[in-house]
Amino acid sequence: MGVDSRVDSHEEAGPHAGQYDHEAGFVPIADHGLIGDLRTAALVGLDGAIDWFCCPQFDSPSVFGSIVGAERGGMWKIAPESHVDSRQQFYVPDTNVLITRFLTDDGVVEVHDFMPIVVAYDSDHRQRLVRKVVSVRGRMRMRMDVEPRFDYGRAQHKTVSAQNRVRFRGAGENLVLDASVDLTTDERGDAHAEFEMDDRRTEVFVLEVLGEDVEPEPHGTEQEVDELLLRTVEFWRKWLSNSVYRGRWREMVNRSALVLKLLTHEPSGSMIAAPTTSLPERFGGARNWDYRYVWIRDAAFSLSALLRLGFTEEAESFMRWLTCRFVEVSDGEEEEDPLHVMYDVNCRRDLTEVLLDHWAGHRGARPVRIGNDAVDQLQLDIYGEVIDSIYFFNKHGRPITHDSWLDLIDMVSWLQDNWNRPDSGIWESRAVPRRHTFSRLMCWVALERVVQIARERGLPGNLEKWMRTRDDIYWQIMREGWSEKRKAFVQHYDDDVLDASLLLMPMMGFISPTDPRFVSTLDAITETLVTDSLVFRYDYEGSPDGMDEAEGTFSICSFWYIEALTRAGRLEDARLVLEKMFTYANHLGLYAEQIGLTGEQLGNFPQAFTHLSLITAATNLDRALG
Repeated sequence: MGVDSRVDSHEEAGPHAGQYDHEAGFVPIADHGLIGDLRTAALVGLDGAIDWFCCPQFDSPSVFGSIVGAERGGMWKIAPESHVDSRQQFYVPDTNVLITRFLTDDGVVEVHDFMPIVVAYDSDHRQRLVRKVVSVRGRMRMRMDVEPRFDYGRAQHKTVSAQNRVRFRGAGENLVLDASVDLTTDERGDAHAEFEMDDRRTEVFVLEVLGEDVEPEPHGTEQEVDELLLRTVEFWRKWLSNSVYRGRWREMVNRSALVLKLLTHEPSGSMIAAPTTSLPERFGGARNWDYRYVWIRDAAFSLSALLRLGFTEEAESFMRWLTCRFVEVSDGEEEEDPLHVMYDVNCRRDLTEVLLDHWAGHRGARPVRIGNDAVDQLQLDIYGEVIDSIYFFNKHGRPITHDSWLDLIDMVSWLQDNWNRPDSGIWESRAVPRRHTFSRLMCWVALERVVQIARERGLPGNLEKWMRTRDDIYWQIMREGWSEKRKAFVQHYDDDVLDASLLLMPMMGFISPTDPRFVSTLDAITETLVTDSLVFRYDYEGSPDGMDEAEGTFSICSFWYIEALTRAGRLEDARLVLEKMFTYANHLGLYAEQIGLTGEQLGNFPQAFTHLSLITAATNLDRALG
């Protein structure tokens, strides 16, 4: 079956599947789908609950957050009152419109969830969560509960209700729920409804996000919802039709493209790493981070992935966003480093971590964090990823402008003076900064690409100095990044720890994929970090990172491994690993950041970095097989 039609029963959906108890917080990470409107997104569980929703932006405070705060997080649930035999979930093909189906002894009912998008770049966009309940056959009684908890459950709210409308006011937000059935409210300010569904009956619910003093417009009829649904389906299918990819694994690649688009903040052109915070990398552990921000690294890699598929408009939007960061550098607004590791969707850099102690965390994994202190780390590899993306866009998109070139020269000048500093590396270690081989590799990439741009375009620059620094980095990596003991390139200078990020060396053009040194590195990683198709980032015991606990395998590293096998000519191995990795996706083709030892999805969900690496690995392997 294709990605869009796979189903899961509640007995088989994953670890603890079937225990859909929000009071216990046992809805697995993988048992969710994602909907969104290119400004924010919502997770919809197989139990019929929206248990994560921030508004009006990805990084705004949550209104529904029970996936990490079971008792005080809030949710919006629609489900049968009777026993459910199984649950199924799938997307309307080639869209981000989600359908959750309940099969009971009394009949079958579906909940169609989406956030309407009428046209691209709509300045009059109305932010709405729409839920359409459709009876397929039989007769059953349904229950609907809306329990908003504003400002991550820290703020009280007031409720004003009429027969079919409830208005929630809290923490500067104003939510209005319209329904085709009668609504009631309770002493906590929550809204509820009970209603009968029989053959071909439909009921609709529309929750709109408004400004604090904005008066809502009347809406919510079945005809209006059907029109919104039709136009939203058309929007997604029209967007996906721009893809030029026609190769193997088209459904997985298309789903990954749709995920990347969902994680794009259309007004700014930026792309967040994931729509969630604090979903654990290990149950009961403390590796719980806020990923609702724009990582320079992730977004830069995303640009090349989208360009490969023909989505030039998204690439151009990101380049405009990135160019604005160059302007900040030239205006002298930065204190020391030209670029920060991450920004919020509005380009702010104040992302100080705050602990939400009143939330128990997903399956008890504390702490729950908002903000991310990694924003202040030095991660030198981001300069290589940024300049590589500019090079790729200059070659396959639009040529770099004069002003952007001057800003790029200033950035390269800074990098020439700072490339040899210890840093926190791609994995954002919270231990003491070290001299990371991957960081040096990407500094080499930055200088190599700026030389190529200058030569191909005839642009002015100090090429001789750039090439001299580039060569110095090359020789240093070959001397100090290579371990004779391991016969492999290693994570840090002066130790022998392997690192999966070095699988990217041939992809970046630093070394031939058939060079004996890389082949030996690939073999060492296969022996040490790979378990079947799953790949660890590095040996935790040999390289403590400031967190006193182990973790699962990283899905992005598995796709890098496929890329390395492909480039090394091991096509059958690469194909088998890719097919195995597809089996670790959830029922909708979505990936969290990590996969645990029992195959469960771990970490924030879904993760853009994983999906963009899937696109790159699949398209390159398809080309090699072809």
